[in-house]
Amino acid sequence: MSVGLLASATPEQELLLDSSSRFIERTMPLPSVRELAAGEGGLAVGAGGPDARYHEAAGSLGWFGMLVGEEHGGGTVSGNGLLDAAAVAAERGAVLQPGPFAAANVVAHLLAAEGPRRREALAGLVAGRARATWVVGDVAGLTPGAGEIVAAEDDGGGFRLDGDVRHVPDVADCDLLAVTAHGPRGLTQFLVAADTPGVQTRRMASLDITRRPGAARFHDVRVGADAVLGVPGDATAARFEWQVGIAAVLTAAESVGAMHHDLEAAVEHAGTRIAFGRPIGSFQAVKHLLADLSLSLEMAKAVVSAAAESLGSGSSGSGPPGSGARDGVDLAHAAKAFVAEHGVELAHGCFQVFGGVGYTWEHDHHLFMRRLAADAVAFGSAQWHRARLGERIGVG
Repeated sequence: MSVGLLASATPEQELLLDSSSRFIERTMPLPSVRELAAGEGGLAVGAGGPDARYHEAAGSLGWFGMLVGEEHGGGTVSGNGLLDAAAVAAERGAVLQPGPFAAANVVAHLLAAEGPRRREALAGLVAGRARATWVVGDVAGLTPGAGEIVAAEDDGGGFRLDGDVRHVPDVADCDLLAVTAHGPRGLTQFLVAADTPGVQTRRMASLDITRRPGAARFHDVRVGADAVLGVPGDATAARFEWQVGIAAVLTAAESVGAMHHDLEAAVEHAGTRIAFGRPIGSFQAVKHLLADLSLSLEMAKAVVSAAAESLGSGSSGSGPPGSGARDGVDLAHAAKAFVAEHGVELAHGCFQVFGGVGYTWEHDHHLFMRRLAADAVAFGSAQWHRARLGERIGVG
């Protein structure tokens, strides 16, 4: 099944999406996701997640290298890595794939901007041998209530990290953590190994039982100056903007995939469920509801693909996007806000079509509704993104 996020995919993009879809069907189809989520507390707590073979195979498909330049082992099929990654994210979302895809790609792009000094770490991440996630907390109010990392320079010229952050994608399963913190010179980012003394991670229960979110605690964690990513202060604050944009676009793209699958299932149900001797899809109220939901889905696809194309344009893969950066960030905020709200609305609309069966554990709908509700607040809620967009364009 293809979500069709891109209105006109190139032959190379079609090959990438076909390969990704066949890989998902072979290794982690929806029944397998259900099986993993069926453990005590779901994937978030008790069940085992995808094994190393899944991640390495995903790496071989280029899933974690599309925002990385060829000189670092990555590459794109269209010249716009974010657009390619968004298309893959939509296919992932349609089958509720686990793993921190958006966060891992943010970290990969961040490490690529560091050049040769992060070559080894980046190579492992791109190949799928290592797993990484972004620990961002409530920096700039992105995740209110998630906690905050405080970075303080110590006497030895390095830094000490202290703080707690919740709602970190798959943090307990990751080898590398990109940590956004408040430092003595302003916003500062660090690359921290998960096994660094003082770092504690744990899994948390989640509404979305197909994923494994967690919490990270940093208690007197000492890192050297070589752990710093980029230049603290204004440069990191600017880089933070496009990191949020990338995370927003890829999260919204995964949501679009979930919306697509859920609506397709509702349309199929409307055509086969008989009431009063007729398929319920023949009733005007159901037809109008499905038409409205279909329009929301197409609008979501359009704004997400436009954001990915603009934000990813002009980027070599080893640094922030170029000429399209400003408009791209604006569109990323708009896309995340739109999809966050309309994704949940679409899920509620599908509930009306499914009726009572949609409330049962055996039906897949609740899995998609859980994913859409969780994605709606991941990397910023609709309200946060609208407020940020308003600040950027001068609208109070």
